[in-house]
Amino acid sequence: MQYIRGIAIPDNQNIMINVQNLCKKYKDILALDSVNFHIRQGEIYGLLGPNGAGKSTTINILSTVTLPDEGEVILDSFNLRTHADKCKNILGVVPQEISLYDELTALENLYFWGGLYKINRSELKQRASSLLDMMGLTDRKNDRIDTFSGGMKRRVNIAAALLHSPKILLMDEPTVGIDPHSRNLIFDVIEELHSNGLTIIYTTHYMEEAERLCDRISIIDSGKIIAEGTLEELRNISNIKESIHIDLTSIPDENSFKAELFSDFKITQHENSIDFFTTNSGRDLSKIISLLTESGHEISSLEMRKANLETVFLNLTGRQLRD
Repeated sequence: MQYIRGIAIPDNQNIMINVQNLCKKYKDILALDSVNFHIRQGEIYGLLGPNGAGKSTTINILSTVTLPDEGEVILDSFNLRTHADKCKNILGVVPQEISLYDELTALENLYFWGGLYKINRSELKQRASSLLDMMGLTDRKNDRIDTFSGGMKRRVNIAAALLHSPKILLMDEPTVGIDPHSRNLIFDVIEELHSNGLTIIYTTHYMEEAERLCDRISIIDSGKIIAEGTLEELRNISNIKESIHIDLTSIPDENSFKAELFSDFKITQHENSIDFFTTNSGRDLSKIISLLTESGHEISSLEMRKANLETVFLNLTGRQLRD
């Protein structure tokens, strides 16, 4: 282990972000509870969790908007507490809320935000033009932002975050409420940035986004990181390979599946849907059907599922991501 300004950094890795024991409390709510993670240069690192889990609080601290109550953050060797200005210069931030001026055009917005970084005007013009082209907005560059759709605004916001060529890009739920075309274009842009070695933190509550984009994923719930790793590592951590998803014809009594009859299975229930987690669905399927029939439940549909982030999250937290 090596130390940079008193903060422990894992050896033999090109660590771009190191977060240790991060805590943040708002009145009686503990938003972050001793959060720890590190991110290598060039990784896309996902923070996956439901609303209120602590994702945005983490982003707000890393982007210097909010100070932590406890803990330390190192960004590319700079301590966030003592070198906030240096950290800001290497960060690009795509906030959850759109941060643009509606009365300005797309190009004027980029000139404004780029000017805050004191980019040479000729260089700024070139970068703004190139980024709008990347975002598929060249033909709308002279149109006012208030004429744009939500997805187009989000694309301009991403362009603004990239103007100063940051080393780290923080993206806080960048696809919430946008159209499919913009979502797919944003995915393509993120994958291109990733191939060029940009370090990205990506927060989401969409399982499929994390599975597609992220090299490693942290599952965060109630302010704590409860698991971290690649998708395959998360499957191994949860000790779940498959799940059997069953829809019943009616909503069962809440104590139905707490009986000793079902004690051999890890189960989650959401209204009339039941998930049985198993390491061998072929072996357990007939037993589960027999137990359901024996206890008076009628099956309306059944699906065998390979463990994905959704089943991993259900198994680790006992609830669905959007609960």
